[in-house]
Amino acid sequence: MKSAKFSLGQVVATAGALEAIENASQTPTEFLVQHAAGHWGELCVEDQEANNEALKTGARLLSVYHLADDTKIWIITEAADENGQREATTILLPSEY
Repeated sequence: MKSAKFSLGQVVATAGALEAIENASQTPTEFLVQHAAGHWGELCVEDQEANNEALKTGARLLSVYHLADDTKIWIITEAADENGQREATTILLPSEY
């Protein structure tokens, strides 16, 4: 991804999130691109600041988006390991957390 601020690692999604995205006639990629670029979606200022700090420290990253039909999805990228690598990013519904 061109403007990515961090590596997503392996991308996975829950069945519920994939179904919701498909039902809204959207694709996971449009949200993953925003997430990787540091556009955190609908987070409060404190959570946006926490994500921006996590870019420096390697902590977990969270983005929140609403689909076209107003369904909320989360994208979570796991904290970096001791080598600074982020292993996985998960797309899920809040109810699946």
